[in-house]
Amino acid sequence: MKQLSPIDSMFVFNEREHSPMHIGPVMIYDPSSSPEDGPVRFKDVLEVFRSRLRLSPVFRRKLVKVPLDIDNPYWVEDENFDLEFHVRHLALPKPGDWRQFCILIGRLHSRPLDMKRPPWEAYIIEGLDNIEGLPPGCFAMYMKIHHSAIDGATGNQIVSELHDLSPIPSISDRPDEWRPEAVPSQWKLLSRSYINLLKQPSKAVSAAKTALGSLNLPPEVAASKEGMLDHGIRFKTRFNRDISPHRVFGSVVVELEAMKAIKNTVGDCTLNDVVLAVFGGALRKYLQDKDELPEGSMVAGVPISTRRPDQHNAGGGNAVAGMRLTLGTDIEDPLQRLRAINADAVASKAYANAVSASLMVDVAESVPTSVAALGMRLMAATGLTSRNPVVHTIVTNVPGAQTPVYMCGAKAINWIGAGCPVDGVGLFNTINSYNGLMSLAFICDRDMMPDPQFYQDCIQESFTELETAARNSAKKTRAPARGKTGRAAKGSARPKSKAATRKA
Repeated sequence: MKQLSPIDSMFVFNEREHSPMHIGPVMIYDPSSSPEDGPVRFKDVLEVFRSRLRLSPVFRRKLVKVPLDIDNPYWVEDENFDLEFHVRHLALPKPGDWRQFCILIGRLHSRPLDMKRPPWEAYIIEGLDNIEGLPPGCFAMYMKIHHSAIDGATGNQIVSELHDLSPIPSISDRPDEWRPEAVPSQWKLLSRSYINLLKQPSKAVSAAKTALGSLNLPPEVAASKEGMLDHGIRFKTRFNRDISPHRVFGSVVVELEAMKAIKNTVGDCTLNDVVLAVFGGALRKYLQDKDELPEGSMVAGVPISTRRPDQHNAGGGNAVAGMRLTLGTDIEDPLQRLRAINADAVASKAYANAVSASLMVDVAESVPTSVAALGMRLMAATGLTSRNPVVHTIVTNVPGAQTPVYMCGAKAINWIGAGCPVDGVGLFNTINSYNGLMSLAFICDRDMMPDPQFYQDCIQESFTELETAARNSAKKTRAPARGKTGRAAKGSARPKSKAATRKA
Protein backbone atom coordinates (compact mmCIF):
# COMPACT_ATOMS: atom_id res chain seq x y z
CA MET A 1 0.00 0.00 0.00
CA LYS A 2 1.44 3.35 -1.08
CA GLN A 3 0.03 6.80 -0.38
CA LEU A 4 -0.41 9.29 -3.21
CA SER A 5 1.51 12.54 -3.09
CA PRO A 6 -0.50 15.75 -2.54
CA ILE A 7 0.01 16.69 -6.21
CA ASP A 8 -1.27 13.30 -7.41
CA SER A 9 -4.20 13.54 -5.00
CA MET A 10 -5.31 16.85 -6.49
CA PHE A 11 -6.23 15.01 -9.70
CA VAL A 12 -8.37 12.58 -7.68
CA PHE A 13 -10.17 15.35 -5.80
CA ASN A 14 -10.74 17.25 -9.07
CA GLU A 15 -12.40 14.26 -10.80
CA ARG A 16 -15.95 15.02 -11.96
CA GLU A 17 -18.36 12.99 -14.09
CA HIS A 18 -18.39 15.69 -16.78
CA SER A 19 -14.67 16.41 -16.35
CA PRO A 20 -12.68 13.16 -16.03
CA MET A 21 -9.00 13.59 -15.20
CA HIS A 22 -7.35 11.11 -17.54
CA ILE A 23 -4.69 11.62 -20.20
CA GLY A 24 -3.01 9.30 -22.62
CA PRO A 25 -1.44 8.46 -25.98
CA VAL A 26 -3.01 7.68 -29.33
CA MET A 27 -0.67 5.54 -31.43
CA ILE A 28 -1.10 4.35 -35.01
CA TYR A 29 0.67 1.23 -36.33
CA ASP A 30 1.62 -0.23 -39.70
CA PRO A 31 1.47 -4.06 -39.41
CA SER A 32 3.35 -4.58 -42.70
CA SER A 33 6.62 -4.42 -40.73
CA SER A 34 5.67 -7.47 -38.67
CA PRO A 35 7.81 -10.56 -39.33
CA GLU A 36 4.74 -12.75 -38.76
CA ASP A 37 2.48 -13.72 -41.65
CA GLY A 38 -1.00 -12.26 -41.52
CA PRO A 39 -2.43 -9.36 -39.53
CA VAL A 40 -1.68 -8.56 -35.89
CA ARG A 41 -4.34 -10.28 -33.80
CA PHE A 42 -6.01 -8.83 -30.72
CA LYS A 43 -4.91 -11.81 -28.64
CA ASP A 44 -1.30 -11.00 -29.57
CA VAL A 45 -1.69 -7.46 -28.23
CA LEU A 46 -3.38 -8.81 -25.12
CA GLU A 47 -0.42 -11.13 -24.54
CA VAL A 48 2.01 -8.20 -24.82
CA PHE A 49 0.13 -6.41 -22.04
CA ARG A 50 -0.01 -9.59 -19.96
CA SER A 51 3.73 -10.22 -20.26
CA ARG A 52 4.67 -6.63 -19.34
CA LEU A 53 2.38 -5.88 -16.44
CA ARG A 54 5.36 -6.47 -14.16
CA LEU A 55 7.25 -3.53 -15.66
CA SER A 56 5.09 -0.83 -14.06
CA PRO A 57 3.00 -0.81 -10.86
CA VAL A 58 0.51 1.53 -12.57
CA PHE A 59 -1.24 -1.36 -14.32
CA ARG A 60 -2.47 -3.36 -11.32
CA ARG A 61 -3.06 -0.90 -8.50
CA LYS A 62 -6.32 0.83 -7.67
CA LEU A 63 -7.26 3.86 -5.61
CA VAL A 64 -8.62 3.64 -2.08
CA LYS A 65 -9.89 6.91 -0.64
CA VAL A 66 -9.68 7.88 3.03
CA PRO A 67 -13.08 8.54 4.67
CA LEU A 68 -14.21 12.17 4.28
CA ASP A 69 -11.05 12.85 2.20
CA ILE A 70 -9.19 13.92 5.34
CA ASP A 71 -5.95 12.50 3.91
CA ASN A 72 -4.45 11.60 0.55
CA PRO A 73 -5.72 8.36 -1.04
CA TYR A 74 -3.67 5.17 -1.27
CA TRP A 75 -2.64 2.84 -4.06
CA VAL A 76 -3.55 -0.79 -3.32
CA GLU A 77 -2.62 -3.78 -5.49
CA ASP A 78 -5.97 -4.94 -6.90
CA GLU A 79 -6.68 -8.51 -5.80
CA ASN A 80 -9.44 -8.74 -8.44
CA PHE A 81 -7.38 -7.43 -11.35
CA ASP A 82 -8.80 -8.49 -14.74
CA LEU A 83 -6.65 -7.60 -17.75
CA GLU A 84 -9.42 -8.23 -20.29
CA PHE A 85 -11.55 -5.55 -18.63
CA HIS A 86 -8.83 -2.97 -19.31
CA VAL A 87 -7.75 -3.93 -22.86
CA ARG A 88 -10.59 -3.74 -25.39
CA HIS A 89 -11.11 -4.28 -29.12
CA LEU A 90 -12.99 -1.92 -31.48
CA ALA A 91 -13.27 -1.27 -35.23
CA LEU A 92 -14.18 1.81 -37.23
CA PRO A 93 -17.16 1.41 -39.57
CA LYS A 94 -16.46 1.82 -43.27
CA PRO A 95 -15.00 3.84 -44.88
CA GLY A 96 -12.70 4.23 -41.82
CA ASP A 97 -11.57 7.80 -42.44
CA TRP A 98 -9.81 10.40 -40.25
CA ARG A 99 -13.05 12.16 -39.27
CA GLN A 100 -14.55 8.91 -37.96
CA PHE A 101 -11.37 8.14 -36.06
CA CYS A 102 -11.32 11.58 -34.39
CA ILE A 103 -15.00 11.27 -33.41
CA LEU A 104 -14.33 7.87 -31.83
CA ILE A 105 -11.34 9.15 -29.84
CA GLY A 106 -13.39 12.14 -28.67
CA ARG A 107 -16.20 9.87 -27.47
CA LEU A 108 -13.88 7.44 -25.72
CA HIS A 109 -12.05 10.30 -24.04
CA SER A 110 -15.34 11.70 -22.76
CA ARG A 111 -16.12 8.65 -20.64
CA PRO A 112 -14.84 8.54 -17.05
CA LEU A 113 -12.73 5.60 -15.94
CA ASP A 114 -14.03 3.06 -13.44
CA MET A 115 -12.31 4.40 -10.32
CA LYS A 116 -13.01 1.17 -8.41
CA ARG A 117 -10.49 -0.59 -10.64
CA PRO A 118 -6.93 0.30 -11.68
CA PRO A 119 -7.61 3.60 -13.48
CA TRP A 120 -6.57 2.87 -17.05
CA GLU A 121 -8.00 1.43 -20.26
CA ALA A 122 -6.53 0.57 -23.67
CA TYR A 123 -8.51 0.32 -26.92
CA ILE A 124 -7.16 -1.49 -29.97
CA ILE A 125 -8.93 0.08 -32.98
CA GLU A 126 -9.01 -1.58 -36.41
CA GLY A 127 -10.47 -0.36 -39.69
CA LEU A 128 -8.23 2.66 -40.38
CA ASP A 129 -8.54 1.97 -44.10
CA ASN A 130 -9.26 5.37 -45.60
CA ILE A 131 -6.89 7.83 -43.89
CA GLU A 132 -4.64 9.89 -46.15
CA GLY A 133 -0.99 8.90 -45.85
CA LEU A 134 -1.61 5.60 -44.06
CA PRO A 135 -1.03 2.23 -45.73
CA PRO A 136 -3.94 -0.25 -45.72
CA GLY A 137 -4.40 -2.47 -42.70
CA CYS A 138 -3.26 0.02 -40.07
CA PHE A 139 -4.62 -0.12 -36.53
CA ALA A 140 -4.43 2.20 -33.53
CA MET A 141 -4.09 1.99 -29.78
CA TYR A 142 -5.76 4.61 -27.62
CA MET A 143 -4.88 4.49 -23.92
CA LYS A 144 -6.32 6.58 -21.13
CA ILE A 145 -4.70 6.64 -17.72
CA HIS A 146 -5.80 8.71 -14.76
CA HIS A 147 -3.63 11.79 -14.23
CA SER A 148 -3.15 10.83 -10.57
CA ALA A 149 -1.12 7.85 -11.82
CA ILE A 150 1.06 9.56 -14.45
CA ASP A 151 2.30 12.82 -15.90
CA GLY A 152 3.64 13.22 -19.44
CA ALA A 153 7.07 11.80 -18.59
CA THR A 154 5.81 8.76 -16.68
CA GLY A 155 3.21 8.15 -19.37
CA ASN A 156 5.93 8.03 -22.01
CA GLN A 157 7.92 5.63 -19.86
CA ILE A 158 4.94 3.28 -19.45
CA VAL A 159 4.14 3.34 -23.17
CA SER A 160 7.79 2.60 -23.93
CA GLU A 161 7.63 -0.47 -21.70
CA LEU A 162 4.85 -1.87 -23.89
CA HIS A 163 6.91 -1.54 -27.08
CA ASP A 164 10.02 -3.04 -28.63
CA LEU A 165 12.88 -1.37 -30.48
CA SER A 166 12.70 -3.89 -33.34
CA PRO A 167 9.94 -5.82 -35.14
CA ILE A 168 11.00 -8.94 -33.24
CA PRO A 169 9.32 -8.84 -29.80
CA SER A 170 11.63 -9.10 -26.82
CA ILE A 171 11.01 -11.43 -23.92
CA SER A 172 11.65 -10.06 -20.44
CA ASP A 173 13.29 -12.36 -17.92
CA ARG A 174 12.39 -10.04 -15.07
CA PRO A 175 10.42 -12.04 -12.47
CA ASP A 176 6.88 -10.99 -11.67
CA GLU A 177 6.97 -10.24 -7.94
CA TRP A 178 3.51 -8.69 -7.83
CA ARG A 179 1.33 -9.58 -4.85
CA PRO A 180 -2.34 -8.60 -4.46
CA GLU A 181 -3.47 -6.69 -1.38
CA ALA A 182 -6.71 -6.61 0.55
CA VAL A 183 -8.42 -3.22 0.81
CA PRO A 184 -7.49 -1.73 4.21
CA SER A 185 -10.23 -1.08 6.74
CA GLN A 186 -11.53 2.43 7.35
CA TRP A 187 -10.11 2.28 10.87
CA LYS A 188 -6.63 1.58 9.52
CA LEU A 189 -6.90 4.43 7.01
CA LEU A 190 -8.10 6.87 9.69
CA SER A 191 -5.34 5.90 12.12
CA ARG A 192 -2.71 6.51 9.45
CA SER A 193 -4.31 9.84 8.64
CA TYR A 194 -4.05 10.96 12.27
CA ILE A 195 -0.27 10.46 12.19
CA ASN A 196 0.03 12.32 8.88
CA LEU A 197 -2.01 15.25 10.19
CA LEU A 198 0.43 15.69 13.07
CA LYS A 199 3.24 16.20 10.53
CA GLN A 200 1.35 18.73 8.43
CA PRO A 201 2.10 21.95 10.42
CA SER A 202 5.87 21.46 10.24
CA LYS A 203 5.66 20.96 6.47
CA ALA A 204 3.69 24.18 6.10
CA VAL A 205 6.18 26.15 8.20
CA SER A 206 9.13 24.80 6.20
CA ALA A 207 7.48 25.66 2.88
CA ALA A 208 6.61 29.16 4.11
CA LYS A 209 10.21 29.85 5.17
CA THR A 210 11.52 28.73 1.80
CA ALA A 211 8.93 30.83 -0.02
CA LEU A 212 9.82 33.94 1.98
CA GLY A 213 13.51 33.38 1.29
CA SER A 214 12.82 33.21 -2.45
CA LEU A 215 11.54 36.81 -2.38
CA ASN A 216 15.13 38.08 -2.06
CA LEU A 217 15.99 37.63 -5.71
CA PRO A 218 19.38 38.60 -7.17
CA PRO A 219 19.36 41.79 -9.29
CA GLU A 220 19.73 39.99 -12.62
CA VAL A 221 16.68 37.80 -11.87
CA ALA A 222 14.65 40.79 -10.69
CA ALA A 223 15.52 42.49 -13.98
CA SER A 224 14.35 39.48 -15.98
CA LYS A 225 11.08 39.47 -14.02
CA GLU A 226 10.51 43.05 -15.07
CA GLY A 227 10.92 41.92 -18.70
CA MET A 228 8.10 39.39 -18.39
CA LEU A 229 4.85 40.17 -20.16
CA ASP A 230 1.71 40.68 -18.11
CA HIS A 231 0.05 37.29 -17.67
CA GLY A 232 -3.07 38.63 -15.99
CA ILE A 233 -6.37 37.23 -17.28
CA ARG A 234 -8.48 40.31 -18.05
CA PHE A 235 -10.82 38.69 -20.54
CA LYS A 236 -12.34 35.29 -21.22
CA THR A 237 -12.81 33.41 -24.47
CA ARG A 238 -15.30 30.75 -25.53
CA PHE A 239 -12.93 28.20 -23.95
CA ASN A 240 -13.21 29.67 -20.45
CA ARG A 241 -16.51 28.51 -19.03
CA ASP A 242 -17.90 25.29 -17.57
CA ILE A 243 -17.41 22.32 -19.87
CA SER A 244 -19.91 19.70 -21.01
CA PRO A 245 -19.30 15.92 -20.82
CA HIS A 246 -18.51 15.76 -24.57
CA ARG A 247 -15.15 16.09 -26.37
CA VAL A 248 -13.71 16.62 -29.83
CA PHE A 249 -10.23 15.57 -30.96
CA GLY A 250 -7.89 16.40 -33.82
CA SER A 251 -4.23 16.44 -34.79
CA VAL A 252 -1.84 17.82 -37.40
CA VAL A 253 1.53 16.18 -38.04
CA VAL A 254 4.60 18.11 -39.19
CA GLU A 255 8.23 17.20 -39.68
CA LEU A 256 10.45 17.80 -36.66
CA GLU A 257 13.21 19.17 -38.93
CA ALA A 258 10.78 21.79 -40.24
CA MET A 259 10.11 22.94 -36.67
CA LYS A 260 13.87 23.06 -35.97
CA ALA A 261 14.45 25.15 -39.08
CA ILE A 262 11.93 27.70 -37.80
CA LYS A 263 13.55 27.63 -34.36
CA ASN A 264 16.96 28.48 -35.81
CA THR A 265 15.72 31.75 -37.29
CA VAL A 266 15.13 33.44 -33.91
CA GLY A 267 18.05 33.77 -31.46
CA ASP A 268 17.89 31.33 -28.57
CA CYS A 269 14.39 30.26 -29.53
CA THR A 270 13.29 26.77 -28.44
CA LEU A 271 11.01 24.22 -30.07
CA ASN A 272 8.50 24.94 -27.33
CA ASP A 273 8.45 28.61 -28.35
CA VAL A 274 7.76 27.58 -31.96
CA VAL A 275 4.90 25.33 -30.90
CA LEU A 276 3.36 28.13 -28.82
CA ALA A 277 3.64 30.44 -31.83
CA VAL A 278 1.85 27.90 -34.05
CA PHE A 279 -0.99 27.43 -31.56
CA GLY A 280 -1.14 31.19 -31.00
CA GLY A 281 -1.59 31.71 -34.73
CA ALA A 282 -4.19 28.94 -34.92
CA LEU A 283 -6.24 30.42 -32.08
CA ARG A 284 -6.01 33.86 -33.68
CA LYS A 285 -7.42 32.47 -36.93
CA TYR A 286 -10.11 30.44 -35.19
CA LEU A 287 -11.40 33.27 -32.98
CA GLN A 288 -11.10 35.83 -35.78
CA ASP A 289 -13.43 33.68 -37.87
CA LYS A 290 -15.95 33.74 -35.01
CA ASP A 291 -15.53 37.52 -34.64
CA GLU A 292 -14.32 36.81 -31.08
CA LEU A 293 -10.61 37.72 -31.27
CA PRO A 294 -9.67 39.64 -28.08
CA GLU A 295 -7.50 42.76 -28.23
CA GLY A 296 -4.94 41.39 -25.79
CA SER A 297 -2.99 38.17 -26.04
CA MET A 298 -4.30 34.87 -24.75
CA VAL A 299 -2.22 33.24 -22.02
CA ALA A 300 -1.28 29.56 -22.03
CA GLY A 301 -0.64 27.34 -19.06
CA VAL A 302 2.56 25.41 -19.78
CA PRO A 303 3.35 22.44 -17.48
CA ILE A 304 7.04 22.08 -16.52
CA SER A 305 8.66 18.98 -15.09
CA THR A 306 10.21 19.10 -11.62
CA ARG A 307 11.58 15.59 -11.99
CA ARG A 308 15.35 15.21 -11.63
CA PRO A 309 17.22 13.38 -14.43
CA ASP A 310 18.16 10.59 -12.01
CA GLN A 311 14.54 9.89 -11.05
CA HIS A 312 13.07 6.80 -12.70
CA ASN A 313 9.64 7.30 -14.24
CA ALA A 314 8.06 3.87 -14.51
CA GLY A 315 6.70 3.97 -10.96
CA GLY A 316 4.17 6.57 -12.05
CA GLY A 317 3.07 9.75 -10.35
CA ASN A 318 3.38 13.43 -11.13
CA ALA A 319 6.36 15.75 -10.79
CA VAL A 320 5.09 18.92 -12.45
CA ALA A 321 4.57 22.59 -11.82
CA GLY A 322 3.32 25.24 -14.22
CA MET A 323 4.19 28.47 -15.99
CA ARG A 324 2.05 31.03 -17.77
CA LEU A 325 3.24 32.31 -21.15
CA THR A 326 1.82 34.59 -23.82
CA LEU A 327 0.51 33.08 -27.06
CA GLY A 328 0.79 36.31 -29.05
CA THR A 329 -2.74 35.99 -30.43
CA ASP A 330 -2.82 39.80 -30.72
CA ILE A 331 0.13 39.77 -33.16
CA GLU A 332 -0.61 39.15 -36.83
CA ASP A 333 2.94 38.68 -38.12
CA PRO A 334 4.02 35.07 -37.34
CA LEU A 335 7.72 35.87 -36.79
CA GLN A 336 6.94 38.83 -34.54
CA ARG A 337 4.64 36.54 -32.58
CA LEU A 338 7.44 33.99 -32.20
CA ARG A 339 9.92 36.66 -31.01
CA ALA A 340 7.43 37.97 -28.44
CA ILE A 341 6.80 34.44 -27.14
CA ASN A 342 10.52 33.74 -26.98
CA ALA A 343 11.26 36.94 -25.04
CA ASP A 344 8.47 36.20 -22.58
CA ALA A 345 9.60 32.59 -22.14
CA VAL A 346 13.23 33.57 -21.47
CA ALA A 347 12.19 36.08 -18.79
CA SER A 348 9.59 33.77 -17.24
CA LYS A 349 11.96 30.79 -17.10
CA ALA A 350 14.69 32.86 -15.42
CA TYR A 351 12.23 33.88 -12.72
CA ALA A 352 10.80 30.37 -12.36
CA ASN A 353 14.29 28.90 -11.99
CA ALA A 354 15.17 31.43 -9.29
CA VAL A 355 11.99 30.80 -7.34
CA SER A 356 12.37 27.06 -8.06
CA ALA A 357 9.69 24.91 -9.61
CA SER A 358 10.13 22.45 -6.75
CA LEU A 359 9.18 25.24 -4.34
CA MET A 360 5.83 25.57 -6.13
CA VAL A 361 5.29 21.88 -5.45
CA ASP A 362 6.40 22.20 -1.81
CA VAL A 363 3.92 25.01 -1.18
CA ALA A 364 1.10 23.04 -2.81
CA GLU A 365 1.97 19.97 -0.75
CA SER A 366 1.86 21.93 2.51
CA VAL A 367 -1.90 22.49 2.19
CA PRO A 368 -3.84 20.11 4.48
CA THR A 369 -5.55 17.38 2.46
CA SER A 370 -9.01 18.00 3.91
CA VAL A 371 -8.74 21.68 3.00
CA ALA A 372 -7.57 20.86 -0.54
CA ALA A 373 -10.38 18.35 -1.12
CA LEU A 374 -13.00 20.74 0.26
CA GLY A 375 -11.57 23.53 -1.89
CA MET A 376 -11.95 21.40 -5.02
CA ARG A 377 -15.59 20.65 -4.20
CA LEU A 378 -16.36 24.29 -3.44
CA MET A 379 -14.77 25.50 -6.68
CA ALA A 380 -16.83 22.98 -8.63
CA ALA A 381 -20.06 23.86 -6.82
CA THR A 382 -19.64 27.64 -7.12
CA GLY A 383 -18.17 27.68 -10.65
CA LEU A 384 -15.17 29.61 -9.36
CA THR A 385 -12.73 28.10 -11.89
CA SER A 386 -14.86 29.11 -14.87
CA ARG A 387 -15.60 32.60 -13.49
CA ASN A 388 -11.94 33.27 -12.72
CA PRO A 389 -9.71 31.18 -15.02
CA VAL A 390 -5.96 31.46 -14.48
CA VAL A 391 -5.11 30.65 -18.13
CA HIS A 392 -7.00 30.61 -21.43
CA THR A 393 -5.74 27.23 -22.63
CA ILE A 394 -3.16 24.53 -21.85
CA VAL A 395 -0.21 23.74 -24.13
CA THR A 396 1.96 20.82 -23.04
CA ASN A 397 5.02 19.47 -24.86
CA VAL A 398 6.06 15.84 -24.27
CA PRO A 399 9.23 14.74 -26.14
CA GLY A 400 9.13 11.13 -27.28
CA ALA A 401 11.45 8.54 -28.75
CA GLN A 402 13.28 9.51 -31.94
CA THR A 403 13.72 5.91 -33.05
CA PRO A 404 10.89 3.62 -34.23
CA VAL A 405 9.06 1.46 -31.69
CA TYR A 406 6.97 -1.64 -32.40
CA MET A 407 3.90 -3.39 -31.00
CA CYS A 408 3.65 -7.09 -31.91
CA GLY A 409 6.08 -6.36 -34.75
CA ALA A 410 3.92 -3.51 -36.12
CA LYS A 411 5.79 -0.22 -36.46
CA ALA A 412 4.30 2.82 -34.72
CA ILE A 413 3.78 5.48 -37.38
CA ASN A 414 2.68 8.26 -35.08
CA TRP A 415 2.37 9.10 -31.39
CA ILE A 416 -0.32 11.63 -30.45
CA GLY A 417 -1.22 12.96 -27.00
CA ALA A 418 -4.63 13.62 -25.43
CA GLY A 419 -5.04 15.86 -22.36
CA CYS A 420 -7.88 16.64 -19.95
CA PRO A 421 -10.00 19.81 -20.30
CA VAL A 422 -11.49 21.16 -17.07
CA ASP A 423 -14.06 23.76 -16.08
CA GLY A 424 -12.67 27.16 -17.04
CA VAL A 425 -10.11 25.73 -19.48
CA GLY A 426 -11.94 23.71 -22.12
CA LEU A 427 -9.15 23.51 -24.72
CA PHE A 428 -6.10 21.33 -24.08
CA ASN A 429 -3.35 21.36 -26.74
CA THR A 430 -0.73 18.60 -26.74
CA ILE A 431 2.56 18.22 -28.59
CA ASN A 432 4.30 14.86 -28.98
CA SER A 433 7.49 14.31 -30.94
CA TYR A 434 8.31 10.84 -32.22
CA ASN A 435 10.71 9.45 -34.83
CA GLY A 436 11.25 12.69 -36.73
CA LEU A 437 7.63 13.84 -36.58
CA MET A 438 5.75 16.18 -34.28
CA SER A 439 2.00 15.90 -33.67
CA LEU A 440 0.11 19.05 -32.73
CA ALA A 441 -3.09 17.71 -31.17
CA PHE A 442 -6.02 19.01 -29.17
CA ILE A 443 -8.89 17.84 -27.01
CA CYS A 444 -11.71 20.34 -26.50
CA ASP A 445 -15.21 20.59 -25.15
CA ARG A 446 -17.59 19.90 -28.05
CA ASP A 447 -19.90 22.81 -27.25
CA MET A 448 -16.97 25.22 -27.26
CA MET A 449 -15.59 23.83 -30.53
CA PRO A 450 -18.36 22.39 -32.70
CA ASP A 451 -16.06 22.52 -35.74
CA PRO A 452 -12.83 20.69 -34.79
CA GLN A 453 -11.85 20.20 -38.44
CA PHE A 454 -11.70 23.97 -38.84
CA TYR A 455 -9.40 24.37 -35.81
CA GLN A 456 -7.24 21.56 -37.20
CA ASP A 457 -7.04 23.48 -40.50
CA CYS A 458 -6.11 26.64 -38.54
CA ILE A 459 -3.19 24.78 -36.93
CA GLN A 460 -1.95 23.63 -40.35
CA GLU A 461 -2.28 27.13 -41.85
CA SER A 462 -0.54 28.74 -38.87
CA PHE A 463 2.38 26.34 -39.19
CA THR A 464 2.65 26.92 -42.95
CA GLU A 465 2.65 30.70 -42.50
CA LEU A 466 5.32 30.56 -39.80
CA GLU A 467 7.49 28.21 -41.85
CA THR A 468 7.21 30.46 -44.93
CA ALA A 469 7.99 33.59 -42.90
CA ALA A 470 11.03 31.93 -41.31
CA ARG A 471 12.33 30.75 -44.69
CA ASN A 472 11.93 34.22 -46.21
CA SER A 473 13.65 35.80 -43.20
CA ALA A 474 16.57 33.40 -43.52
CA LYS A 475 16.99 34.29 -47.20
CA LYS A 476 17.04 38.03 -46.44
CA THR A 477 19.62 37.75 -43.67
CA ARG A 478 21.92 35.38 -45.54
CA ALA A 479 24.82 37.58 -46.66
CA PRO A 480 26.06 36.63 -50.17
CA ALA A 481 29.73 35.80 -50.50
CA ARG A 482 31.38 37.95 -53.22
CA GLY A 483 34.37 37.20 -55.39
CA LYS A 484 36.75 39.55 -57.19
CA THR A 485 34.21 40.35 -59.92
CA GLY A 486 31.68 41.53 -57.34
CA ARG A 487 29.11 38.89 -58.31
CA ALA A 488 27.42 36.74 -55.72
CA ALA A 489 29.10 33.33 -55.51
CA LYS A 490 26.97 30.39 -56.59
CA GLY A 491 26.01 27.88 -53.95
CA SER A 492 23.47 25.21 -53.17
CA ALA A 493 20.03 26.47 -52.26
CA ARG A 494 18.83 25.83 -48.73
CA PRO A 495 16.47 22.84 -48.84
CA LYS A 496 12.85 23.63 -48.21
CA SER A 497 11.20 22.13 -45.14
CA LYS A 498 7.85 20.53 -45.77
CA ALA A 499 5.10 19.66 -43.38
CA ALA A 500 4.07 16.02 -43.42
CA THR A 501 0.94 15.75 -45.50
CA ARG A 502 -0.70 12.99 -43.58
CA LYS A 503 -3.12 13.90 -40.80
CA ALA A 504 -2.40 10.96 -38.54
